[in-house]
Amino acid sequence: MFGLIGNLGPWELVLVLSIVLIIFGPGKLPQLAESMGKAIKGFRKAQEEEPEQLEDKA
Repeated sequence: MFGLIGNLGPWELVLVLSIVLIIFGPGKLPQLAESMGKAIKGFRKAQEEEPEQLEDKA
C-alpha cells in the first residue's frame, strides 16, 4: 500500500502528521479519521462487489 507514496521514514511521517494537525486542529481529527475510514470501507466494498457484477453480466 505504501508503494504509491514512496519511501517515507519516521521523520517524514511525523512532519506530515504535524502539518495535518496544524491545518485541521485537534478538534477536527476524529471527524477526519472517521470520514477517511468510511471512504476506505466504501472503496473496499466496491472492490468486492465489482467482480460479482462482472460475472453476472457474462
